Amino acid sequence: MTDRSGIFAADDPFALTRSWLAEAEKSEINDPNAIALATVDTNGMPNIRMVLLKDIEDDAFVFYTNYESIKAGEIETAGKAAFVLHWKSLRRQIRVRGLAEREDGPKADAYFASRSPKSRLGAWASRQSQPLKSRASLMAEVARVAAQRGLATERPPFWGGYRVRPLEIEFWADGDFRLHDRFRWRRETVRDAWQIQRLSP
Repeated sequence: MTDRSGIFAADDPFALTRSWLAEAEKSEINDPNAIALATVDTNGMPNIRMVLLKDIEDDAFVFYTNYESIKAGEIETAGKAAFVLHWKSLRRQIRVRGLAEREDGPKADAYFASRSPKSRLGAWASRQSQPLKSRASLMAEVARVAAQRGLATERPPFWGGYRVRPLEIEFWADGDFRLHDRFRWRRETVRDAWQIQRLSP
C-alpha cells in the first residue's frame, strides 16, 4: 500500500492522467496535450521532440505522425517509446515508458478527417524529416497537392498513429523545499496488474 491521497488518488493511471490533463486545459496557455517524445536509433543515440497526445485510451496513449519520419523509423525498429507531459502552470509532470505499435486503421482515418484542410494538405505535401530545398518549394508542393486532391480528406498511406502501451507511468508533483511527490505505476507486461510505489524526490 502507498499513502496516495489528494491529486494522486486513483485506481487507474489512465483515468488519473485524464484528470490531470483536464485540469491543465484550464490553466496551460498553449497545447496542454504536448508531450516530449523520446525514441532511440540503432546506435543507441536518443532523440526527443514535441508532439501532441491525441487520445488517452483505457490502456494506451495515442499520437499521430508521418510513418516516413525519423521518429517513426526509430519506433518501428525498437518497438518502444517514452514521453513526458509537463505542465508549468500546475507544476506537475507525467512520465511514460512502454511498447509502441501502429494505429493504422479507422481510428487514424477518423482523426485525419477531423484535422483542418490546411493540416491535411500539409501532411500530404511534407516529406517529414527529409532534406528540404526551400520553404518556397514546400509551399509549391502544398499548392500542387491542393490542385490534385482538393480538401485532401483521405489519409495518406504514409501517415497514421502510434499507440504507446505503458509498462511504467510516473506521476510527479512539485513539493515544498524540493521534496516533490512521486508515484510510479509499474507492470512487467501489458497484461499484468499495476504495482505502485512512492519514490524519493
